[in-house]
Amino acid sequence: MERLKPLNDFIFKKLFGENEVKDNLIAFLNAVLDRPDVNRLVSLEIIDNKELTKEMLDDKTGILDVRAKTADGMQINIEVQLTDQRNMDKRTLFYWGRLFNEGIGKGQDYKDLSKVITINILDFNYLELEKFHLWEDEEKDYMLTDLVEVHFIETPKFKNLKEKNLKEDKLQRWLTFLRDDISDETLKELLDMDKDIKKAEERLEYLSSNPKTLALYRAREKSLHERANMISSAMEEGREKGRKEGREEGKEEEKIKIARSLLDILDMEIIALKTGLSIEQVKRLKH
Repeated sequence: MERLKPLNDFIFKKLFGENEVKDNLIAFLNAVLDRPDVNRLVSLEIIDNKELTKEMLDDKTGILDVRAKTADGMQINIEVQLTDQRNMDKRTLFYWGRLFNEGIGKGQDYKDLSKVITINILDFNYLELEKFHLWEDEEKDYMLTDLVEVHFIETPKFKNLKEKNLKEDKLQRWLTFLRDDISDETLKELLDMDKDIKKAEERLEYLSSNPKTLALYRAREKSLHERANMISSAMEEGREKGRKEGREEGKEEEKIKIARSLLDILDMEIIALKTGLSIEQVKRLKH
C-alpha cells in the first residue's frame, strides 16, 4: 500500500487538523514547544475545520494550515511550505498579525489580547543557521512580550543532521515520521518507541486505503507540483533578465570606456559613430 506523503499539506491537515485526531496535534505540538510537564498542552479545539474539496485543493495559491485554540484563548497555527517563495518572513508576520487581531473585539482592552503561536514547517533551507528548529525568542536575554511565538522547522537541515537522538528527542521522532523517504526499518523503530507516532501512522494507513482521500491527495500533489514549477520558472526568468541586463550594462560600460579614450583624438560625431553611443552621451563625457 502506498504511504502518502505526510508533508503534503492536505494529508498533514487530515493527520493533525481534524477534531477526531486532535490527540495527534497535541502530541506534535508538545514535541515542538517542549514545555515543562506542568505547562504541556492537554486539550485544545481545532478551528477552521471545513471539508476540503477538489476545488480547494486545485487552488495553487490556497493555504491549508492547521489552526487550534486552547481553553485560555491562545491560538496556534501550523503551515507546511514545500517550495521557497522567498517571502516566509513577511508571510509569517502577515498571518500571525491577522490571527492576533482576531483575538480582540471592538471596544475591548488590549490586555485581553491572547498569545498566538506560529509554526512553519519548511521543506527547504531558509534561515542562515545550522539548527533545524528555531524559536525566535529562545536566545534573547530580554523578552518584550510573551504574546509572540514563531517557530521555523527546516526539514532538509534535520535530514542532514549527522547524529540524531530519536530515543530522547520527541521532535526528532516526529520529523522522522514526516519524511516521505523513511525506511521500513526506521518506521518500525519509531512505532515501537512512541505510541503517539504509532497512532499517527495508523491514521496515515487509513487515509492511504480510502479511495476518496487518495483522489484528493493526488489532486493536491498535482497542484503543488504545478505551483513549484511556476515558482521555479518565474525565478529562472528573473535570473535570466538579470543576466541580460548585466550583459547590456557591461556593453554600455565598454562603449563609454572606448569613447573616453578617443575624446582627445577624434571628433564627437565620429566617436558616436564608432562606439554606438549617442551624440548627447559623447557630449556629456566631453564636458
